[in-house]
Amino acid sequence: MLLVLGARGFAEEEMVVKAASESDSLPRTFADVWSLAADELAWLIPFRRELHRFPELMFNETVTSARIAQVLRSLDIPYTAGWALNTKHAELEAKGFKSGPGRTGIVADVGTGKPPCVLLRADIDALPIRESPLVPFASENPGKMHACGHDAHAAMLLGAAALLKKREAAINGTIRFIWQPAEEGGAGGKRMVEEGVLTMDPPVEAAFAMHQWPFEPLGVVAGRPGAQMAATEIFDITISGAGGHAALPHLVKDPIVAAAHVVTSLQTIAARETNPLDAAVVSCTMVRAGDAYNVIPAGATVGGTIRSLTFEGLQILRDRVASVVQLAAAAHRCNASISWSPDAYPPTNNDPALFEWVRTVAADASSTGNVEIIKPTMGGEDFSFIAERVPSVFLALGQGQRNWRLPDGPDNLLDTTVTVHSPNFVLNEDVLQRGVSLHSHLALRWLADR
Repeated sequence: MLLVLGARGFAEEEMVVKAASESDSLPRTFADVWSLAADELAWLIPFRRELHRFPELMFNETVTSARIAQVLRSLDIPYTAGWALNTKHAELEAKGFKSGPGRTGIVADVGTGKPPCVLLRADIDALPIRESPLVPFASENPGKMHACGHDAHAAMLLGAAALLKKREAAINGTIRFIWQPAEEGGAGGKRMVEEGVLTMDPPVEAAFAMHQWPFEPLGVVAGRPGAQMAATEIFDITISGAGGHAALPHLVKDPIVAAAHVVTSLQTIAARETNPLDAAVVSCTMVRAGDAYNVIPAGATVGGTIRSLTFEGLQILRDRVASVVQLAAAAHRCNASISWSPDAYPPTNNDPALFEWVRTVAADASSTGNVEIIKPTMGGEDFSFIAERVPSVFLALGQGQRNWRLPDGPDNLLDTTVTVHSPNFVLNEDVLQRGVSLHSHLALRWLADR
């Protein structure tokens, strides 16, 4: 059976995805899995491009979720939809996030339906960024872009599901696939954990996830034991003064000057109050005030994030930010209040023993012959909510290549080393086969080693 995606990404009754044909044998090596993954690329690449054309923001991924479900049905893979209710909708909207009602997560099991159970996870949401049209299938949803590769993550996991479904009769245990919304600040992973994705029968005993990584060369697989990504929390500061005419500053309490002092004062926390060997970041990313050139406004707002590799470090930053904000505002006769995001992200911790196991069984998955050790990054990742509960490993899949060309596109060379969250980010589609292969290989080896 084949699945053809229509012009708007909806499924039509003809098919492009080959339905599962059972095999009574499992691939034994990564090279074997790699060869099988190549068979999925003919439909997987167009599917990923379709997701890229129609990106959706956190908790609004209705079409994306429907596309994934359509392919699962074509593969005869049972699934449940409607996961990840947005219980923080009002709070997220108040902070400027364009969030929807949620219930766009999908869960599917392949295997016996009995223990042991291993989980594979992908995120599916996009970002509020206007894409630079560098590829023929650039975003058609204005102001929205898959600038972090979640379209690729969703596709890679779907390819692994297709590959493994064809060999389901030989699988001893259960492989749980989850497509999770709202990674970009909405804590969709936390919502799915709260709704029981780890504890439903059979309960999950280990979990794996991966992220395309423009900071490593194409083909490299990398990670580290312990904290790989930071704990993060969003703050919003409201500064209240007394407005008036710009020609009469002595008669006002200027919240803009106070906001400027707040921003500069916050930078001293990481620079002068934390151990230089303990990573800590305080970033002010939004400052808003005023509507007229000749009016000093009555208020200003400052927004940003704090980041640490430990929850303890995050709490220290939280306390100091609150104190510094009050004092800096008061120095300019203004008042200040601060609110925090409804869900702080924990650090993403790779289980040390499981990570060493990955380095043993998946060394040849990396073009270097080793799962490389990378430095921690201060980015946040809500796979951390899963890693808090079960032994987990989060891997980086190198996609960096300065002169990559679409095999069926124009002749222009593309730079796939450009950072994520950039309008110029381009996914190197050569990473898809490695993602499908590694998802499949880790799940099969983990079950075999039980």
